[in-house]
Amino acid sequence: MDEVIMDQIMYVAHQAVSWVASVAIIFGGVVPYIPQYRDIRRTQNAEGFSTYVCLVLLVANILRILFRLGRYFETPLLWQSIIMIITMLIMLNLCTSVRMATELNTKRRSFTATDSKDEEIKVPKRLFLDFDWNYFWSWSRFVDYLQCVLAFMVLAAYVTYLLLDSVLFVESLGFLAVFTEAMLGTPQLYCNYRNKSTEGMSIKMVLMWTSGDTFKTGYFLLTQAPMQFWICGLLQVCVDFAILFQVYYYSRYPQKPISHTTHTTSAKAL
Repeated sequence: MDEVIMDQIMYVAHQAVSWVASVAIIFGGVVPYIPQYRDIRRTQNAEGFSTYVCLVLLVANILRILFRLGRYFETPLLWQSIIMIITMLIMLNLCTSVRMATELNTKRRSFTATDSKDEEIKVPKRLFLDFDWNYFWSWSRFVDYLQCVLAFMVLAAYVTYLLLDSVLFVESLGFLAVFTEAMLGTPQLYCNYRNKSTEGMSIKMVLMWTSGDTFKTGYFLLTQAPMQFWICGLLQVCVDFAILFQVYYYSRYPQKPISHTTHTTSAKAL
């Protein structure tokens, strides 16, 4: 009788731990962006946040969803990708709005041709695309980012549909998805290096990246996820620690004078 009760307790405990882990996996990835979102809204300054982080996560999670069509993995990871895509679109919308408000004299760039009657965005009309690689992912309207994401999604889905029976393609798609996500921190790493400062970047966000990526990698190992997942998870943790080293280095050895702008950056707030 005692053994039966103990087995039931262990089963309930196991289910509870599994449920908590699943919730953490689904929503844990978006938590680091909450302080960054609040800092940008409060300061009305998005200079310290690289929107290429959004690009990396959008591409990685779209590819991961397509990978599941050919290779099954845990459902919480699927929901994590969906939630992350929505979150990155929200971040892009905020950054675009802030930059439009603070950079009034900047030439407006568009992903698709714009009607000349559009009075809000003064973009000359093109036959098809007002596309310049020098301004890729630096467009003036949120709708342009959305159109780019949808175009990539449709193209990637079509190619996946054609090659879904190829094991090599499916495995390569999975590796590309998680490797792209593993490079998540590299745009921020480069942004910090270019600015010679981590001013404007939320340190809380990076700390949450590090803890979340460590937990996620452990989850991959425990659930025996495809090898691509945990190898790239380890790489992601290494990039996170590199950014934390930048925080230490640039705070201890400043590379440029401290700005005296009217905006209070997130780094100072922390």
